[in-house]
Amino acid sequence: MNRVAPLPQAEPRPHPTWPLGQAKARFSHVVRLARSGQPQRVTVHGHDAVVIVSTPEFERLTARHVSPTLHELLSQSPLNRVGRRAAASKPVLAGRSVT
Repeated sequence: MNRVAPLPQAEPRPHPTWPLGQAKARFSHVVRLARSGQPQRVTVHGHDAVVIVSTPEFERLTARHVSPTLHELLSQSPLNRVGRRAAASKPVLAGRSVT
């Protein structure tokens, strides 16, 4: 029977740190902690490699602010309405028909 290493007992850090081998052996526990809102660091050869976070946290961190297009900006401009009024008040000149 294989024994699983106990939870790491390192000095306090902002997020728990797991050597890769322990993270693999205790993966369900690491995921459970991450899902509860506690990001989990995983190290490889003593260097930070990845951080496991919950899906809502990942979505919050990777959400991108969608900038409006130039068309949307111009359409929402108060000057857009002024331009329509000015265009509507101009007389329409009759032109020749092209066939």
